[in-house]
Amino acid sequence: MKIKQTLVAVILFTTEMASRAADLTPASSTLLGVRGGEFTLNGQPKFLLGFSYYGALGAQQDAVRKDLDDAQRLGFNWLRIWATWNAFDHNVSAVAVDGAPREPFLGNLRWLVSECDRRGLVVDVTLTRGEMLSNFAAHQRAVETLVYALKTHRNWYLDLANEHDVHDARYVSDAELKLLRDLVRRLDSPRLVTASCGGHDLTAGDVRESLLTIGLDFLAPHRPRSAQSPRETEDRTRSLLTLMHGLGCVAPIHYQEPFRRGYSGWEPRAEDFLNDLQGARSGGAAGWCFHNGQQGDTADKQPGRSFDLRKRPLFDQLDAVEQKVVQRAAAELKGWPEAR
Repeated sequence: MKIKQTLVAVILFTTEMASRAADLTPASSTLLGVRGGEFTLNGQPKFLLGFSYYGALGAQQDAVRKDLDDAQRLGFNWLRIWATWNAFDHNVSAVAVDGAPREPFLGNLRWLVSECDRRGLVVDVTLTRGEMLSNFAAHQRAVETLVYALKTHRNWYLDLANEHDVHDARYVSDAELKLLRDLVRRLDSPRLVTASCGGHDLTAGDVRESLLTIGLDFLAPHRPRSAQSPRETEDRTRSLLTLMHGLGCVAPIHYQEPFRRGYSGWEPRAEDFLNDLQGARSGGAAGWCFHNGQQGDTADKQPGRSFDLRKRPLFDQLDAVEQKVVQRAAAELKGWPEAR
């Protein structure tokens, strides 16, 4: 009897150790990195050409697969999703208001990051302070939840706080951001981290705080949204690089949320999007996003685009202007070897 019990114990112990080893084995096949002012994928320079995909955790897997197929066919290599998303009266957040895991949406996030990893796609996972995370303690726990859930994948980065410097419910102080950045470094030291800024071009002080004080890995400025913006992007990008050089630092500039259609009285044309992309790349940026969202001038806010993906895939919701953009965007980058 004792021999039998011992054998059972050994089998159980071996099974448990194998399970733990499997949990610790890196599952990632796509490695996102930073080298100077560039992003790298699996060690090679890569310009990140992406699209907003905010409400992805509420989409059906078949719809997500279709969007990812379309995105890759069109030459896109990254997407931005939110781990705290509540739109159209439907909360699809991966974390609860206290930052704890929230199913099934955390599971949806795991699946999506894994699927993108398999395909060679980069994922931006964004948090925002406010309705979904009302205080610093909840924000800390949300960071812990995401890092633990996605740690084995190296194809994603974390935006700690969307438009953190806007003085409304989104506001997260530089001191809090530094604590959150240090937390990620303790939990998952190689993880790339940023915190986006909202509605303005960055000053030398913004750059100093972001890169030297907080310790972010790259800059994610959300530039002003106006008809002049596409013509300004190249010059503003060069100016930002000059500011970094003056401070003795270098990091990628990532335009993860430019202007979009349906936002205000100005409806950008296809040429505006493409000029903005060209300006970003020519100026020395490392990434650019085709931003999209709900239609603000309709009673039902439809099409919801990336803001509401529960019923229709994103690329099926784009209007004729946006279809021109996604069909032509990758071609605008030809000639830049890291964009291929």
